[in-house]
Amino acid sequence: MHEKWISQHGRVYKDAAEKNTRFRIFKKNVLLIEAFNRGEDKGFKLAVNSFADITDDEFLNLHVGFNSSMKASSFAMSTTKNTFKYANVKDVPPAIDWRQKGAVTPVKNQGGCSCCYAFSAVAAIEGITQIRQGKLISFSEQQIVDCDKQDRGCNGGYMEYAYGYIQQNNGITTESYYPYTGTQGLCQYNFTNHPAAKINGFQRVPENSEADLLKAVANQPISTGICGGDYRFRFYSSGILNAECSVNLDHAVTIVGYGSTSDGTKYWIVKNSWGTNWGDNGFGYLLRDVANPQGTCGIAIYATFPTI
Repeated sequence: MHEKWISQHGRVYKDAAEKNTRFRIFKKNVLLIEAFNRGEDKGFKLAVNSFADITDDEFLNLHVGFNSSMKASSFAMSTTKNTFKYANVKDVPPAIDWRQKGAVTPVKNQGGCSCCYAFSAVAAIEGITQIRQGKLISFSEQQIVDCDKQDRGCNGGYMEYAYGYIQQNNGITTESYYPYTGTQGLCQYNFTNHPAAKINGFQRVPENSEADLLKAVANQPISTGICGGDYRFRFYSSGILNAECSVNLDHAVTIVGYGSTSDGTKYWIVKNSWGTNWGDNGFGYLLRDVANPQGTCGIAIYATFPTI
């Protein structure tokens, strides 16, 4: 099984010793996944994906990157309006999927660079730009990784800093103009570059309120923090994730819709930045309207969105 996995994912080990070490980690993770899937039906399944041969610590060091402990700068605080623009929204549709409305670019992959904050913020900007201007454009996460000096490149960051950088620095360019490399380099963008989009600010969704989060997602894709380090999220494959995982936010995703099943089970649709090998071709479905006001895996704690 490990040999097939190595071939599938193109993994190369430096020597037999490393291969043996990785096999032991792989076996431990496979047994964990299989035990979960054999257990009581929880409404979702796990699968062996590209993260199966690394430890929990390695996973957290390489594949997440939302640092909720970073304090927002005075600029970020001053541009986050106290009011919530969707507070007075009364009617929201029973379901919405921004993918079907053409406001979601294909799933991307941050690789071994802990810059999920950039992918989450950029997906939200891609969404609102398409909604307002009618054109879906893939924007550059690499620009944020290289140029946003308040964030930490491949060592984690904060979506509000990313929004603040884009607002202050004459917008964001396209993915094709400034492609993703998965490493932090010298900034290749300056004020004279022609931006593909600009934002004039950003807002936070009121904390711990799935009702307010619903109003926001009904109007645009929303960036949010989440507990991505939980093994049930890391190896999530299908179904509606309803685990009582930690609400220690360490990862960032973008909520691109919501809906409910025929039996009335409500869910959020999230776009991840771990490639199409994760989840349902790169997307996940998380239980909505749970008893905990923080939401499944903390999805309602820290949600933000850009304004244009």
